[in-house]
Amino acid sequence: MSSPPTSTASQNADAPRSGVSRARQFYALTKPRVVQLIVFCAVIGMLLAAPNWPEWRLLVPATIGIWLVAAAAAAFNCLVEQRIDAKMTRTAWRPTAKGELSKAHTLLFSVLLCGAGSALLYWLVNPLTMALTFATFVGYAVIYTVVLKPATPQNIVIGGASGAMPPLLGWAAMRGDIGAEAWLLVLIIFLWTPPHFWALALYRSEDYARAGLPMLPVTHGNEYTRLQILLYTLVLFAATLLPYVHGMSGPIYLGAALLLGAGFIALAWQLWRRYSEALARQTFRFSIWHLSLLFAALLLDHYLSPWIFSR
Repeated sequence: MSSPPTSTASQNADAPRSGVSRARQFYALTKPRVVQLIVFCAVIGMLLAAPNWPEWRLLVPATIGIWLVAAAAAAFNCLVEQRIDAKMTRTAWRPTAKGELSKAHTLLFSVLLCGAGSALLYWLVNPLTMALTFATFVGYAVIYTVVLKPATPQNIVIGGASGAMPPLLGWAAMRGDIGAEAWLLVLIIFLWTPPHFWALALYRSEDYARAGLPMLPVTHGNEYTRLQILLYTLVLFAATLLPYVHGMSGPIYLGAALLLGAGFIALAWQLWRRYSEALARQTFRFSIWHLSLLFAALLLDHYLSPWIFSR
């Protein structure tokens, strides 16, 4: 017996659900949580670059343009790592790993996002910001993803340079140049990246080994990785004090940097002394809060310290 014909109304009802599902798949390619942190750091760079309040006609297109290019890089990363993602529990759900989106669709999506973001930055912000943002795309999507990640356990350290660029992009968008203060922010993110990712790699080492990626816990072992996390956290703590030493920030930021740095070091010390998966997870989660709150403190200090301490 043949199945009953589907009514036109039923077909129309199914179409939106299919469209929404496909839109969610493309949205998932952009790694929203990662991109949100990138854009957050870029916006902090924009706000810190302005003496008072940034020009909205620059801030809005700069934010959207950087978001689009960062999302394009994330989508390209999913395309390149399709087979690797399928082998890892943490990433097996991605649409590319599950075969829900073709390589052609993913590549086209990435190219469109990158093209739209670059055009927006070039025409409505400035060519320097567009060039730096595109260079960041190449650094993450090509140099890190294609070259470094499968080749060396120092992939996070070397490739972290591209991930550290967002504050510089924001600074360039507002001022049309790159100053020493912006490079201090880049340095902080650059030093923050290894302990952040290695804490994740500790409790995902089996995933990385299965995928054939030479992450530090896979190549050098758990204990060595924990020591590196502690050492990088100590160097990071020193770097977070530089904005205050340089005169870029005031007491509000200094207090936050001291408290957040002490918390990160305490977790890294515990992780080095006695490993547990729960502690590695806690360290990874805290690292995200550490960077977010540190940059938020920079912003509060930028606007509140002159008003509070000049009275």
